[in-house]
Order: sequence, then structure tokens, then C-alpha cells
Amino acid sequence: MAISFTVNGEKRRVDGDPAKPLLWALREDLDMVGTKFGCGAGLCGACTVHLDGVAVRSCQTPVGDVANMAVTTIEGVQASDAGKRVAASWVKLDVPQCGYCQAGQIMSATALLAQTPRPSDEEIDAAMMGNLCRCSTYVRIRAAIRDAAGIAETQA
Repeated sequence: MAISFTVNGEKRRVDGDPAKPLLWALREDLDMVGTKFGCGAGLCGACTVHLDGVAVRSCQTPVGDVANMAVTTIEGVQASDAGKRVAASWVKLDVPQCGYCQAGQIMSATALLAQTPRPSDEEIDAAMMGNLCRCSTYVRIRAAIRDAAGIAETQA
């Protein structure tokens, strides 16, 4: 079965089982390997992409469900203003250690700032709750989100 959708502003088509996870359609069929496989159960956030602007776990999203929709991956996140700001803050504050989870972290942070330009710490925590980082860079992740939102970091 042919499934057509837009990826990072470009019309794309994949052939195959509509139950195949979007993650594998992106990685295997479209050679877009920035979206990572983490747990396969939608629990870690490494595979986060945007589906019509909403952060979703691509490992749990059947590719058949995205027909005629817009998917944004880490490769295209900087096309948005929020994505540019988040990416710049990630570099500025040297957020990643191993980096494996960072694509998903950036995608979730970008979705948050697109919806809530000046989030509170509680809103940041809620939006990022499903993204795990084995290196525990959570303090730097929050600082980068605050920086991208133009919110001064508070001193503890």
C-alpha cells in the first residue's frame, strides 16, 4: 500500500504495511536516520517527531496514520523559529553528553515553545517528562529551553 505524507516540507511516499511504525518508515524507507530508536514502547522519547506540529512518538505511530499529514523530523526542525532558537540554545549551553536522546529532546522542546513561547518550569517539566536522558543532562536541557524562550535563568 502506498502512503503519501509530507516530511520536512517535501512530499514523500512509502510503500508497504500501513501498520509499520513511522520511525522505521523514516529510517529505513526514507533514509532519515536522525530520529532514534530507543525503547520501541513510546516511553523514552528518543523517536519524537512532530505530526502536524504535535510531538508524537514515531515508534508507536503507524505510518498509515500519517497519510496526508505533515511530519517534521530533527533534520527539518530548524525550519521553524522555535526550532532555530532551541537548536542554537542547545549548542550555546553545550547540552548533550552522549547525544543519543537529544533529537527527541529538541523535538519535544520545540513543540513546547511553538505552543507556549514562555513556559514556566512546571510547563517545561510536564512537556519534557516523557524524554529520558541516561546522561542526566536535565538541568542543561531546562536551561536551554529557558534560554530559547528568552527567560533568564534564576540563581538557586
